[in-house]
Parts: sequence; structure tokens; C-alpha cells
Amino acid sequence: MSELRSILADTVTRLFTDRVTKDVLETAEQGQWPAALWQALEESGLTLPLVTEKQGGAGGTWGDAHVLLAAAGRFGPPVPLAETIIASWLLSESGLEVPLGPLTVAPVHRGDVLRLERGSGGWRLSGTARRLPWGGSAGHLVVVTSPDGPASGARAMVALVAAGHAQVTPDHNLALEPRDTLVFDNTPVLTAAPAPPLIPGDIVWLCGALARSAQMAGGLESLLAQTVQYAGERKQFGKPIGSFQAIQWQCAILGEQTAAAASAAASAFSAADRSGPAEATFEIAVAKSRTGEAAGIGAGIAHQVHGAIGFTYEHSLHFVTRRLWSWRAECGGESYWAERLGREAASRGADALWPYITSR
Repeated sequence: MSELRSILADTVTRLFTDRVTKDVLETAEQGQWPAALWQALEESGLTLPLVTEKQGGAGGTWGDAHVLLAAAGRFGPPVPLAETIIASWLLSESGLEVPLGPLTVAPVHRGDVLRLERGSGGWRLSGTARRLPWGGSAGHLVVVTSPDGPASGARAMVALVAAGHAQVTPDHNLALEPRDTLVFDNTPVLTAAPAPPLIPGDIVWLCGALARSAQMAGGLESLLAQTVQYAGERKQFGKPIGSFQAIQWQCAILGEQTAAAASAAASAFSAADRSGPAEATFEIAVAKSRTGEAAGIGAGIAHQVHGAIGFTYEHSLHFVTRRLWSWRAECGGESYWAERLGREAASRGADALWPYITSR
């Protein structure tokens, strides 16, 4: 890690340590927006790492975003940091002004159809965005779609929609993070522009999978730290349970899964820096699949080692494991990305498989 990224990691770790308290997590799950936390993130310049300095951002790279999202995975701040990073990048790349405040991005489900239509008064949006992260509480929504729908074959468009212009059905995921459904009916759009050629219509899906892989890798680091600490403190038969071989073996597996997830996520973000997320499909697919698998294995081990106390609401473990289980299913699970990798490999033929893998 470079010196600048080390400073960035230290900064975001200190901020989350101070601001993401158990009280903040609990009140957020009860529906209270953590305004002080979000304000601290904005004032520190951590919400717009991929936006150019000219547009008010940090002018950073996907590697810098990786540092922030991995830390978000470790601490679980109940704000749409990942969504704001993606949405602001899309606006910046399309030459549109980036508003302050929390952002979310759509569509996050491949079956959702959002249509942009140009009228006499400008662009208007129609359609349904299902289970949108913080859809009802974000200040603005960034939409990537094509005029007259994704099947039109037209170039993708990036549009900015203000909050309060959609019918909102509140919902949440297992971690009690907002996942709201928004229905748009000829809704006015603040501004819209053609997406750059290297931003395809499924860019939200790709970037979402990329972000979730970093968050899950960070969450696994938190699981590992909590589990090892507990195994060293909890005593049974007069000895710490961490001294028993069976527990050591489980902790070793958790450590292996954590390392594999971290490596896969880091590789995907490096590929995004080299050629952009749209050209890093292979690495993103590997990262989302591998971190999802590790999340399933790791959460199970952590709860086994902690025993009954890990399932209580008073313990901090569930704040991590519920997020891991939720993020694992979002933006495509392991089976989806594994099938996509398999189809791509098969289409290249047997002789191209090894060179394709080793050239990444």
C-alpha cells in the first residue's frame, strides 16, 4: 500500500472507530438517519473519491475507493457510502454536476426496466426500481438506462433524479439496511447525458458487485479479529477455548477465507484501475464469487466459535454477519458469477482457457 493510501486508511479507520458506535448502528436499524456520521464523511472528503478535483471530489482511483469500502465492510456504517461512490463516479464521468448529500444508484436488479423519454419539458423517467439501497432516504438517485428501455439498443444514458418524486415502498435487507422500491411515472429528471462509450448499460450491476466484494472482504477481517479475540478470552475447563485444536483449526480456516477474499477483491479493484470496471468483468466475477463463498463459510465459523452469545442482539457479531449474508446475495450471488465465468471460458475454447486465466 502506498503512503497516501496508508494515510487514507488511517483516516477512515479513525473516523469509523469514533463514529460507528453500537448506538449509531442500533438507532439506524430503528429508522434514524445518522446525520452526524454522514456529515463527518462529507467533511473529510471521503464520499467522492472518484470525482475529479475540478468537480469537488478527491480525484482518486478505484484503489482508493477499495480502501474506503473495505473499511466500510469492517465497521458497517449505516449509510450509502458504496452507492454514493458509484453514483458520483457515473455523474463525473458523464460530465454532470455531482450534488452533495447521500446518493443511490439504479437499477440494482437485472430485471428492472427504467425508461428515459424526452418530452417538450426535458427528460422523464418511468419504471420500477426494486429494493434500492437507501432509495427512500438518499437525496438523489442516479439512473443508468437507455432511451425507451434497455432493449432499444441505444447508447446508455446517465440521469439524475431528485428525491421526493417517486412512490416509495419501504423495505430492508437482513441487516436492516434500507432496500426500498421506487416507482416512477413520467417523473421529471434534473439532468441527463450520454454515458461515455466505456460505460455499458449494466455498469451499475458491475460496480455494485465490485463494491460488495470489497465490503465483504472487510467484513471478514472484522469477523476474524472478533473470533480470535473471543477464542483467547473465553475459557472452558480452565483454559481459553483458543488453546483447543478444534477451535484453532476453525480459526485457521476463517483466516484462509479472509485472505482469499481480500486478495480477490484487491485484484478486481486493480483491474478496474487498469482498464475501467467494464473491462474488468473477469476479475469482478471472480471477486464477487470468491468473497461471497468466503462470507458464507466465515460467518458460520464465527458463530460456531462464539456459541450462543454470538446470536444475541447485545453482542456485536451479528452486525457483521447479517451484512455479509445480505451483501452476498446482492448484485449476483456466487452461482450467477460462476456461471458467467464458465460461459465466457467455454466460448473461448479449451486451448484458450489457460492463457486467458494466466494473463490476468
